[in-house]
Amino acid sequence: MEGRTVLITGATDGLGRALAADLAGRGARVLVHGRDRARAEAAAREAGGAGAYVAGLAALEQVRRLADDVARDHDRLDVLVSNAGIGTTLPGDGARMESADGHELRFAVNYLAGFLLTRLLEPLLVAAAPARIVNVASAGQMPIDFDDVMLENGYSGTRAYCQSKLAQVMSTFDFAERLRDERVTANALHPATYMPTKMVLAARGAAASTLEEGVEATARLAADPRLDGVTGRYFNRTREARADEQAYDADARRRLWELSERLTGLA
Repeated sequence: MEGRTVLITGATDGLGRALAADLAGRGARVLVHGRDRARAEAAAREAGGAGAYVAGLAALEQVRRLADDVARDHDRLDVLVSNAGIGTTLPGDGARMESADGHELRFAVNYLAGFLLTRLLEPLLVAAAPARIVNVASAGQMPIDFDDVMLENGYSGTRAYCQSKLAQVMSTFDFAERLRDERVTANALHPATYMPTKMVLAARGAAASTLEEGVEATARLAADPRLDGVTGRYFNRTREARADEQAYDADARRRLWELSERLTGLA
């Protein structure tokens, strides 16, 4: 990773912060994203001080500003790790909430923000090719109901979270196809089961996996030379796995992509 530039969203605590330190230790120039400037700058210092970027991913305007700030400072991006996300209970204790743009909050933060950021940073990834997109998803996946994507009827924090994570996987497969000829790979993973992160501890009170397990699996997708050219895959930790069946439905993926472009203003 010597000399490679990596942007990690949600890197002020948990998996993202540990991953930033790991990749910096391998020689990467790590750009740290967070919502709070003081925490982002502290995490960036731990990761070698390459840069701290502040944006609230619940507002698409701030996602656009984040992309602009990164593009202002860097003309290439070797790896984009979309890690930022919210769980089933925090915030809102499982109640339905909306983003600044009026979208269901978990769908907006866990999926739409990463989708828009990736689209906006595509030129920097292509400029660095071969480059990599790594989406930190989850084994918790539920199919998207295109008649009620924003879950206005019968809301469940668990369903909202699982739908958003499947959406990440689905778009990963589409990014892989879209950027294959540009030598930019895109893969998604479930890093580990119930790591000791804020969202996990709030939802279930105890961890089942270590943070180190999640870092190992995620860093592998970002840095392992044996994965050069590997794209359009979903991994459970370090093993290739099968996502929810909707991820392999080309029509469902097309509907999601078109919806995502419309909701993010890219259409």
